[in-house]
Amino acid sequence: MDTNLVLEGFKFMGLGMGTVFLFLIVLILMMNLMSKIINKFFPEVKPNASASTVNNQNNNKKIVAAITAAIKHHKEG
Repeated sequence: MDTNLVLEGFKFMGLGMGTVFLFLIVLILMMNLMSKIINKFFPEVKPNASASTVNNQNNNKKIVAAITAAIKHHKEG
């Protein structure tokens, strides 16, 4: 009984890679199913557009002021 170890190695490699590939496919399918179920029972709430626009403008002004102050401080130092 002469066994070809290379052939046996390829068989185990194929079995292992096939198992991992099958597991990843099942994982992706289950994640997609979970996502659909969660989105069905807990839909994402859309914020009010006018209130968020005002907040974004205020935040942008604060960010510009902070960047300007940081540049001025860096140039003075």
